[in-house]
Amino acid sequence: MYCGAPYDQHVRRLDLNADVGEGQAETDAALLALVSSANVACGLHAGNAHTMRATVGLAVRYGVAVGAHPGYDDREGFGRRPVPLTPSELSDLLLFQLGALDAIARAEGIALHHVKPHGALYNLAQTDISLAHAMIAAVRVFDPALALFGRAGSAMAIACGELAHPFIAEAFADRRYRADGSLAPRSELGSVLTDPEDVVAQLRSLITHGEVMSADGTRVPVAFETLCLHGDTPDAPALAGRIRRELAALGVTVCAPRLPGVDTLPS
Repeated sequence: MYCGAPYDQHVRRLDLNADVGEGQAETDAALLALVSSANVACGLHAGNAHTMRATVGLAVRYGVAVGAHPGYDDREGFGRRPVPLTPSELSDLLLFQLGALDAIARAEGIALHHVKPHGALYNLAQTDISLAHAMIAAVRVFDPALALFGRAGSAMAIACGELAHPFIAEAFADRRYRADGSLAPRSELGSVLTDPEDVVAQLRSLITHGEVMSADGTRVPVAFETLCLHGDTPDAPALAGRIRRELAALGVTVCAPRLPGVDTLPS
């Protein structure tokens, strides 16, 4: 389902996205029936041609917007370890993955909707303005209409603003925040929220107050247009179902943002 109107700052419409195509086919099938946007692994940190085709096919079946989820070429580390790259190497890394997923998406009758970097690539782009600029440059070479997901106020958000590139601010349902608005590292105990009550409490705070409670008890303002639930969080489908029920109770419609010049609806 897609929203035709701009994002409502009173949170009446919200995109729910999930990272998928990373090797958990049953989880992906359950999640894609509940989310509005899918970030599909492009074959380097996880996935392959078969998983990309199967995941995109499910997304088409459920009317879910398909985005690329490119990561470092580090399958052993699941793309969660930084890999030093020159701007040219980063461009090659991104273009390779975008091209692979785009070909499969077009074979399924749709175009890509957005790009959400994975793991360490995502985290570094939130703090390193040079990396963010290089990433945007690579995406613009491929398709200047592809929006980038990232945290509001991050280096990625700033760089997109400077370059007038489409940007969608993201919050997280299943991750603990630090007081500065960044995500607590996965190495820290409690950085991933797995208790449904904790996830729902964070969701309610985001929707009703536009803030989260950080690990040290600080109230952190968070602007967002899309909410992420990671596909590899334990019992992710059950959490997604709980999130959908809570959003419905709060009067929030779940739908992917409609972007100018991007046709992602199945024909």
